[in-house]
Amino acid sequence: MFIDEAIILVKAGDGGNGCLAFRREKFVPRGGPSGGDGGRGGDVTLVSSEHYNTLLHFRFNPEHKAERGRHGEGSNRTGREGVSIDAPVPVGTVVYDAETGELLHDFTQAGDRFLVARGGKGGRGNARFATSTHQAPTEHEPGRPGQELRLRLVLKLLADVGLVGFPNAGKSTLISRISAAHPKIADYPFTTLEPNLGVVMLGDLRTFVVADIPGLIEGAHEGHGLGTRFLRHIERTKLLVHLVDVSEATGRDPVHDFEVVLSELASFSQEMAGKPMLVVATKIDAAQDPSRVESLQRMAAEKGLAFYAISSVTGRGLDQLKFAMGERVLAPLPGN
Repeated sequence: MFIDEAIILVKAGDGGNGCLAFRREKFVPRGGPSGGDGGRGGDVTLVSSEHYNTLLHFRFNPEHKAERGRHGEGSNRTGREGVSIDAPVPVGTVVYDAETGELLHDFTQAGDRFLVARGGKGGRGNARFATSTHQAPTEHEPGRPGQELRLRLVLKLLADVGLVGFPNAGKSTLISRISAAHPKIADYPFTTLEPNLGVVMLGDLRTFVVADIPGLIEGAHEGHGLGTRFLRHIERTKLLVHLVDVSEATGRDPVHDFEVVLSELASFSQEMAGKPMLVVATKIDAAQDPSRVESLQRMAAEKGLAFYAISSVTGRGLDQLKFAMGERVLAPLPGN
């Protein structure tokens, strides 16, 4: 199950209380105060990990609490510090304060650590209050409470290229042909119910990541179809590849399909609609009317967008498209 949003509670450990005690030993007539300090509470730290690609584990474990510090004891013994905990999150997770909406942290690389809740300080024991004029203090402090926060975690997958288009435009088939990904492929709308990632390798051993997201339809920004919820997963991409089915089976005009999806992208985010883009006519092996391809190509030229025609079934145009994507998202090899 793919879960890309979760609400969790994090609670750092409270500090231990300071101790009120006096030294009582034979042959030590002036024992004096001996209450030790409380231990510090444990911290809660979020850590990004490549071993997770969904927030599903937070669905079943929404509370993460560190251990509290031990109380101080007599004979000036300081309480043990509480054990801190690490909570793993997928790379690409964005952390918000659920109460205020404030952005707290964005995990963009593996191994990144963010101390989200700091443990409380331990209270002072009465030995800390002894002075030359106050030799038998009874003052001692309670431990400070650890920080407690309710967080909203939002996962945005990290990919170089995002595939967009109507349902059944051929996005899943394309990603299965140019990478080792095996998304579900079927001849009905909304086959793709969650984003898929595929790693594409070029002949020079360079690689880039392609994300296939569920198809958009007219009114997606209003919640029609699967809505635009999954578009967040291509917000970080460097390039959008807009796939348009040019076969007669759709019964729709390819140029209209392109304009509809572009409008939905703009409704989600102007920054998204302004990303670099390639226009790709798909299923040309099934296109009987050349004018459908030509009209889409003219529209791409008018907008200054590169145009490619492919068939994922026959393999036509796949290599050219793959290398065109690589040229735009990868740094050139040294010496080139």
